[in-house]
Amino acid sequence: MPGPNGADRDAAALLGGDIPFRPMSISEMLDGAVAGIRRHPRATLGLSVTITTVIQIAGSLTAFFLIGDQSKREVSPLPLLRSVGTQLTLGILGLVLSAYGIVLLSGFLAPVLARGIFEDRPTSLRQAWRDTRPRLGRLAVVALVVMGVALLGLLVPILPFILLAGAEAHPALIILAGLIGFPIGLGLMIWLYVLLVLAAPALVLERQSIGGALKRARTLSRGRWWRTCGTLLLALLITVFMGFFALRIPFLIVELFFDHPQGGELIVALTIDTLGRIVSWTVVLPFDAGVLVLLYLDRRMRREGLDLDLRTRPQAPAPAPAPAAEDDAAPEGTASEGPDDDGFFDQWRPSPLIERTHFGAPYDH
Repeated sequence: MPGPNGADRDAAALLGGDIPFRPMSISEMLDGAVAGIRRHPRATLGLSVTITTVIQIAGSLTAFFLIGDQSKREVSPLPLLRSVGTQLTLGILGLVLSAYGIVLLSGFLAPVLARGIFEDRPTSLRQAWRDTRPRLGRLAVVALVVMGVALLGLLVPILPFILLAGAEAHPALIILAGLIGFPIGLGLMIWLYVLLVLAAPALVLERQSIGGALKRARTLSRGRWWRTCGTLLLALLITVFMGFFALRIPFLIVELFFDHPQGGELIVALTIDTLGRIVSWTVVLPFDAGVLVLLYLDRRMRREGLDLDLRTRPQAPAPAPAPAAEDDAAPEGTASEGPDDDGFFDQWRPSPLIERTHFGAPYDH
């Protein structure tokens, strides 16, 4: 079958031959995320190290000023419990920021992997920045909305538990509110996150508005929520193993030489720990983000026949590299948005037929 724009090449050769341009299995998406990093190392790792460094340094500075070195020497119960509670809060905050970074990075990597369908050379970091820069503000807002809605889904069911605990109500009521609220909140948080997480790739590739991207995410996730959740869960397990164990072991071994660090030693130990987290998350974040992008592509191919549409669409011109020094020539939201007006993003918008049939609901397979 001819490739996109009528090119006569085998489907297995698309996306560098590592990611088939057709509906993919879960294992193919996981393998394809690794292949995307290997094929576009400068763009993926360059963007990842920038986002990861900001997140991890912010987390380390917050931990240093909130905990300090007194908690490492204090063994009395009350300060110790306060220290454990603070570290637990900081750990949850770090996970939330990392999840925000994954959603944000998936928007950056969406055009990187999508351009691999048409180009035989790796996408540069400069090209990835030019593709995403016109949508950077909206991308940050969409990632914030996805995380905020998911956390709100967790907070609302456990709010009675928090209020009862703050009012020092009867212990039985507090326990009952916790037993009911926490499972519901956790389930609601996961459901909302999976439902909306594909909004970031849709925003960048389809040049959608914030509301349009969230609507597209809900439409693409409909009917395949469990499959999307299972894929993200497998990616999370791989991320936890690689990020928390395999890649951080050398840095944890070095930290063992610092026994109850104080003063300058505390700063050195914190620096080593931060560096270990930056190195590990720089590698695993683009993997998770790549899985999100491939989930988006898979959903569009299954629901809207995107692979067949791009192979047979005659009006889609093959994109050509644009000069790097050109400035934006069209206002944001138009078809020629961005400094490289090559019609690339026009190919990823849903066709009028798909839009008239409620984004392709009858064609889901």
